[in-house]
Amino acid sequence: QVQLVETGGGLVQAGGSLRLSCAASGRTFHGYTVGWFRQGPGKQREFVASISWSHENIYYGDSVKGRFTVSRDNDKETSYLQLNSLKPEDTAIYYCAIDYKGLMRTGLVDHWGQGTQVTVSS
Repeated sequence: QVQLVETGGGLVQAGGSLRLSCAASGRTFHGYTVGWFRQGPGKQREFVASISWSHENIYYGDSVKGRFTVSRDNDKETSYLQLNSLKPEDTAIYYCAIDYKGLMRTGLVDHWGQGTQVTVSS
């Protein structure tokens, strides 16, 4: 069984920054991709970013490119999402996920976290 716990969410003013963390525990194995998704109020779930085990493959959703940065520490089994230049439209619940199948951006992942709320005030 795998557990993913996101932390670091909160309330921030527009233009501010936050750093989210996603800690994995349980029966994880090497080789998984970590991804971040978000779901805003009344919106569909949106792909935000992903990073492969080797760090070689990093992808971002169009709406966050240049503002968000994804990273990971495999020894700590933790991924980070740095959110800069935040906008009110970034308000959402942010979820991390891990996937072994190469389907991260489709959302058909192996495990999800419970999410952390990010609220950006104008």
